[in-house]
Amino acid sequence: MSEFSNLRNIGIMAHIDAGKTTTTERILFYTGKSHRIGEVDDGEATMDWMEQEQERGITITAAATTCFWRDYRINIIDTPGHVDFTAEVERSLRVLDGAVAVFCGVGGVEPQSETVWHQADNYRVPRLAFINKLDRVGADFYAVVKEMKEKLKTEPLVIELPIGRENDFEGVVDVLNQQEIRWDQNDQGVSMIVSPVDAKRREEALHYREAAIETLSSLSDEITELYLEGKEIPLPLAKKTIRQATIDRKITPVFCGASLRNIGVQPLLDAIVDYLPAPDELPPIVGVNVKHEKPAEVPCRTDAPPVGLVFKIHNDKEAGSLCYVRLYSGMVKKGEVLFNINKRKRERCTRLLRMHANKPTHIDTLSAGDIAVVVGFKMAQTGDTVGSEGFQVALESIKFPEPVISIAIEPKTYSEGNKLKDVLAVLSKEDPTFTVKENADTGQLIISGMGELHLDVIVTRIIKDFNVDAKVGKPQVSYHECISRPVTHNEKYHKLLGGKEHSAEITIKLEPLPRGSGNTYRSLVGTDILPEDCQEAVKRGVLNAMSSGVGFGYPTIDIGVVLTGAVFAESGSSPLAFEAAAALGFDAACRQADPVILEPIMIVDVFTPADFLGDVIGNINARGGNILSLTSKTAVEHIRAEVPLSRMFGYSTTLRSLSQGRATFAMEFSHFAKKNEKKQ
Repeated sequence: MSEFSNLRNIGIMAHIDAGKTTTTERILFYTGKSHRIGEVDDGEATMDWMEQEQERGITITAAATTCFWRDYRINIIDTPGHVDFTAEVERSLRVLDGAVAVFCGVGGVEPQSETVWHQADNYRVPRLAFINKLDRVGADFYAVVKEMKEKLKTEPLVIELPIGRENDFEGVVDVLNQQEIRWDQNDQGVSMIVSPVDAKRREEALHYREAAIETLSSLSDEITELYLEGKEIPLPLAKKTIRQATIDRKITPVFCGASLRNIGVQPLLDAIVDYLPAPDELPPIVGVNVKHEKPAEVPCRTDAPPVGLVFKIHNDKEAGSLCYVRLYSGMVKKGEVLFNINKRKRERCTRLLRMHANKPTHIDTLSAGDIAVVVGFKMAQTGDTVGSEGFQVALESIKFPEPVISIAIEPKTYSEGNKLKDVLAVLSKEDPTFTVKENADTGQLIISGMGELHLDVIVTRIIKDFNVDAKVGKPQVSYHECISRPVTHNEKYHKLLGGKEHSAEITIKLEPLPRGSGNTYRSLVGTDILPEDCQEAVKRGVLNAMSSGVGFGYPTIDIGVVLTGAVFAESGSSPLAFEAAAALGFDAACRQADPVILEPIMIVDVFTPADFLGDVIGNINARGGNILSLTSKTAVEHIRAEVPLSRMFGYSTTLRSLSQGRATFAMEFSHFAKKNEKKQ
């Protein structure tokens, strides 16, 4: 056994309202971390510690906690389910070793479930599935397993079956052990009653055990031999194979229960310990050695130089910036000086904290494979790598989507102006999908985010948490600009500034890139023609011009810029001149390349009872939407459509009135398209 074998770093992820936080609350209760169960509906969930989370009954920020089960330490991150807070999910998955995907027994694999599943695929995170809410009307365990296979393209391995359904749901069948488990509701499900499989369920239980062994035999030669010889498969061998296949992401073990009724949580805890990996069981994370510009592996060892990733920053009124750090190698002691590899600066780790939601416990050392909060970093931002100057390996930073919605905000009194700017700086440091810029023409502050709810939460925090008296405008769509055709442009710059001559000449080529590519810049000019400082100046000028827009003042996207030629004169050329030439040249080239406005197109998923289907579809069409698919589920119809964001303001109110409050919807950014076009 390694020094890491008793540690698990896991996340709980799912669609909004699938029961993530409720499941986490039960985990904390059964592991003895909390002495009473907090309920989301009562606004008393431990992990939803922000006032707004309690008021709204949703998770907004990814809360971290630590608990113990069977002598194993489990670091848990409870992530938000609402698509507006996708940054919280993204940065949590980046540092987790495993995850529990919670699915609603009624809703099944919902849109946000798919989104977080694919995010976890990107970060190669092994997963378990927990089908929750099987006590609800319309719950169907088998339909959800089928949806997992079809929508998520995974191989579900059924480890538990439900006993009863909907109101009669009373426990689970353990397929591997061939036994039934029920929970005593008199002690909130702490006591489990185990019994042999009932005769009327024995055939199904044996069928699923046979199916599980068949799947495992394709993953283990040892099991194949025993299976072909007709011998019994030892339980430790089956568990060992499930563990390895889960870590290799070849299967997804499936468990079931009803967290609110305290059913199914302890076996899930056993599965986290038995099947999800310890930090050293995954391949070493790969970074880039900054000095040699070569890939470098970071081994999970405590005797190696420290390398950690800052994956979240939270501002505390008293302590300042709380930096959540996942340490991949080495050890860090409180009071130690670490090197921020991205900022090239030293920073002191004055204190180390183990967080339980928002309640800290002081610790002296942070070891490889672990997650903790560092207090004392002044310059660190989300995605920064911290370590030692002797081993400068930068880990891949976390990529976040572009904000799609903006509002103007201004202080009610002049004296509040600086305070508002300070608060906005703090919030944008905390949340990478929240941006702030000043409108050059009006002087207004424009804040942008991932959706109406995202901005609503931020504005409420500004006014309530930070006590800033501010006025807020109506939400506006964050448009972008792009070009329609390639163009090559030569720009000459010559000016006398302060009696000194500044001159530059560059040739740049611009071309439109496929949607979603982002902006790119590269130089084909060698440093023998244009010195390094002037090369950097050209790049700076182009990138600055990209953010300020061309014809309409919106930021540009999906433009590729190539520096193809430059003229450098020893007497008059300067970096200042080349930066100005680049900015002016980019603007002029864009104007020649037929600039167009792009608007954000959203994927909208609506779940409505069949009675209101016609009205809901008619309203989507009236908003310029394009219906992509229509699927019938047990209790609802699922409409998936593409709709321009500009036509979706106030949709929740409209949908409520069209469906007597019975329809729900989820919306997430899909792509940018030419304004007044549905597709691009």
